[in-house]
Amino acid sequence: MNANSGHDNFWLIKTAEKKVNVKGAAYLDMTVCNKEGEMNAKLWDYSELVHGEYIAGDLVKIRGSITVYNGNSQLRVDKIRRVNENDGVNVSDFVPTAEYSGEMMLGLVMNIIASVKDDELKRITYALVKDREQDILHWPAAFKLHHAIRGGLLYHTLSIIKLATAVCSIYPSVDKDLLFCGAIVHDLCKIDEFDLSPAGLVTGYSVKGELVGHLVMGAVKIAEKAKELGVSEEKAMLLQHMVISHHGEPEFGAAVRPMFLEAEILSQLDKLDATIYEITSAVSEVNEGEFTARQWALDNRKLYNHGRKESKPKAILE
Repeated sequence: MNANSGHDNFWLIKTAEKKVNVKGAAYLDMTVCNKEGEMNAKLWDYSELVHGEYIAGDLVKIRGSITVYNGNSQLRVDKIRRVNENDGVNVSDFVPTAEYSGEMMLGLVMNIIASVKDDELKRITYALVKDREQDILHWPAAFKLHHAIRGGLLYHTLSIIKLATAVCSIYPSVDKDLLFCGAIVHDLCKIDEFDLSPAGLVTGYSVKGELVGHLVMGAVKIAEKAKELGVSEEKAMLLQHMVISHHGEPEFGAAVRPMFLEAEILSQLDKLDATIYEITSAVSEVNEGEFTARQWALDNRKLYNHGRKESKPKAILE
């Protein structure tokens, strides 16, 4: 993450909240990002009258310096203002984005659906994706963790499909149609779970996302679409189970544990893809031969950059 000490840099605000420290002094606590990633930023002795008011989605110019706090980089803000026309910057230049276009990734998903031999699974999967076609082109897959980037939902989905293809080539007993269709629909209702800024990054969870969640919403959508299309209850139920069980364990949000082979594979591949992304993202922030700060999403482990490969969270999807 680049930010020169004492120099001006442009950032997109992902979250912003006014807080008060133990001495009663106000400060602005922000998450700021650019295409390289994100970090926490603090503006101490914050006053709206002096510094202005800021919300998620604002593109700002900051003068500050990077410090290290509890093993993590933190931007200490000295000056801040919103960008203006004279700055010549565009918000899209500061949004972490998947390396493939949404149109290209959606095209690959549609090709996978077209290859499905089971007519009922093909029809319901196609209809569910088609209903969300415009949103899915740019939707992130998460708020703060894996694939929390513009286009991250399709990127994550295609990564799982690539992994599933390899699994199916090794184990002929796997129902390829069922696994692929389950992978394609498993996170679709993240589109309803998150609120997005105008720049296309998640600013938080929607009310429905907090109260219901994407697993349950996904199962409901499948049932509704199956009834609309005349898809059998059995086929719909298999997809519903894959959606509500793909988090693996109840402590991680699963309604039930996976109870057939393709559901178990989807759950394992979902976790594998997320873990690979999170590890490579964390390691890319430190130099070769160094350890990361402890990663709470990865069992609070420190991770080591051995330097043998480029540490970037990217997959080959073509």
